[in-house]
Amino acid sequence: MLKFLLLSLFSVSAFGQTLCTPELATMPTLSGGRVKPLVVLAEETLRFVTGKTQFGDEPATMTFCRLSFDAMGVASNIDLPVKIEHVDVKKLVDLTPGDDSMVASKLVNYSETLRMAYAGIKENNAYKKEINRVMNRLQTIDAVKGSQGWTLPEVQAGKVKWLPLGEFLTEQKIAVLKAQSADPFALLFANAKKDYIAAEGDTFMLEHTYHKARPFVWALLLSVLALGLAFAVKAPWVGLSAAGLVLALELAGMVLRIFISGRAPITNMYETVMFSGFGALILSFVLMVWKKERLFLIGGLAYNVLCLMMMKFANNMLDPSISPLVPVLRDNFWLSTHVTTIILSYAALALSWIIANVVLVRQTFKGSTSSETRTQMEQIYTCMKVGVVLLAAGIILGGVWADYSWGRFWGWDPKETWSLIVLLVYMAILHGRYSNWITPVRFAPLAAGAFMSVMMAWFGVNYILASGLHSYGFSEGGAIFLGSFFAIQTGFLIFVVLKDRKAFFK
Repeated sequence: MLKFLLLSLFSVSAFGQTLCTPELATMPTLSGGRVKPLVVLAEETLRFVTGKTQFGDEPATMTFCRLSFDAMGVASNIDLPVKIEHVDVKKLVDLTPGDDSMVASKLVNYSETLRMAYAGIKENNAYKKEINRVMNRLQTIDAVKGSQGWTLPEVQAGKVKWLPLGEFLTEQKIAVLKAQSADPFALLFANAKKDYIAAEGDTFMLEHTYHKARPFVWALLLSVLALGLAFAVKAPWVGLSAAGLVLALELAGMVLRIFISGRAPITNMYETVMFSGFGALILSFVLMVWKKERLFLIGGLAYNVLCLMMMKFANNMLDPSISPLVPVLRDNFWLSTHVTTIILSYAALALSWIIANVVLVRQTFKGSTSSETRTQMEQIYTCMKVGVVLLAAGIILGGVWADYSWGRFWGWDPKETWSLIVLLVYMAILHGRYSNWITPVRFAPLAAGAFMSVMMAWFGVNYILASGLHSYGFSEGGAIFLGSFFAIQTGFLIFVVLKDRKAFFK
């Protein structure tokens, strides 16, 4: 009967434009353990399935809504392309070479093939994980098309009950509202939203503001402008003012994330990259004011641009979704000490890496005087000292947290081990610089190369090793990025050393 009501009220051709309206973007829905606007769920779903936040020219909310009514007899005629990344999985489903996705209607024919291949793999390797993701993407499409992927609030006696769309829409509700409005479905959704806000408040709308404002996209554009000004204009106040605006914009974005999630924004790879760029810019701002050296600010802005570009363009590697905390991270005191200190140490060491590479480019292609070299080495040295102090403190605080959470101070977990390796690498370089057995010619290449140990501790353990107790941070899709970084940095250092090998090996 509900199917008959839908078809009688809306023609199939006009259904999407009539019922799936832009106003549904702000509809509250429960997903992933928290309430969020429908537009966020729609974009997250499309990103997971297709790798993009939009299907064609249609807004994500419209696509998600139309798919959700498939089970009610109003065909959407939407055939989503399912993302497939692993080369062996592509071969398994006979995907055309060069393609990265297959439409769901065709891929579903390989469901049994995927299940058998998954069951036959003993090791939990990248191939098995990708098969699992592809099957989960198909299941997600089925859930949405079966009206089970979208929950709506129903308030009874002041208590909110969340119902899947298929259970929320009933013939009785529509019949009552049909007498009140020519568009009973729109009225039903509007009443559900109004009743939910009356019972629980409208804090979920803050996420819609954050989603619509896109503060980190604007921060990226402003950072690029600020970096250009810091390079082109010698007056320090110009670069500092532009950097101050970037900091204010990023701080606003992080504050919004804190209010939305109820926690510090440093609990997944996306947020650590975000906080690292922000921390490096603050540190560079302070060091420029203190040391009166413009290179600090240029380095901080350059690193911040890199971080913001990763946040914007590396969504297959960094998931921007706001997710609930795993139990081990729910102690806010340790979140605000250990994790924050470690990420700030990475920010300081990243600043030394940026400056070291800038110095190497200058020396290799332009040349610099002995006075300039001494000044530049001191700038790298300053950043490294700050980073090592913060890293040592972060490791000690991490041990205390480990004792509190897991009952032991140190366990040679891969994340712990690589953090210690980073500390020892940088302590050796600092000692060598202090005792003069590392000459100025060798110092900059070593400082640039040492950051590869940071990248291994930060990204490598998560994306390549993916083992140990720090599993809450593990992600997929970063191996190519990390391998490319190592190859480019190593290749550049070999070129620099060979170009000036007499001075380096003297």
